[in-house]
Amino acid sequence: MPVIGSHKDVQALTLTFVAEFDAPVERVWRLWQDPRQLERWWGPPTWPATFEQHDFVVGGWSRYHMTGPDGEKSRGWWTVTAIEAPHRLEFDDGFADENGEPVGAMAPSHTVVTLEAVGARTRMTTVTTFADAEQMEQMLAMGAEEGLRLALGQIDGALADVPR
Repeated sequence: MPVIGSHKDVQALTLTFVAEFDAPVERVWRLWQDPRQLERWWGPPTWPATFEQHDFVVGGWSRYHMTGPDGEKSRGWWTVTAIEAPHRLEFDDGFADENGEPVGAMAPSHTVVTLEAVGARTRMTTVTTFADAEQMEQMLAMGAEEGLRLALGQIDGALADVPR
């Protein structure tokens, strides 16, 4: 399992995951940059993602949905807020309606992804910050922590299937 640590900080309203992969930073970066590679791991195995739009530039939008085992779709969006290729990505992440448009039922969370070389491997740290304690509690109750752990667990397979 690539996840080597996770931490919930209720005071700071953050959920942090640290994972390591047997691939160089530039290769792991492509997993975020290329929507077809992102689909290979974003979302837990029983809820695979489909990215209908993925504008990987600052200010760019991503629209996606995850499809559950019974065909149910959960839709979401990202707005990319910072890119420092190939080491840092920041984005806001929220829920979307059936047209992929943001819904205001819950404020978006903000995620910072950092990639650093550790020898020939890559350490990826994701820190998700929630708008408030209620949002954090709701997302954790919806399975966000276990879902991200399972999603990250699929990255080794995605790395193995695509040439470096």
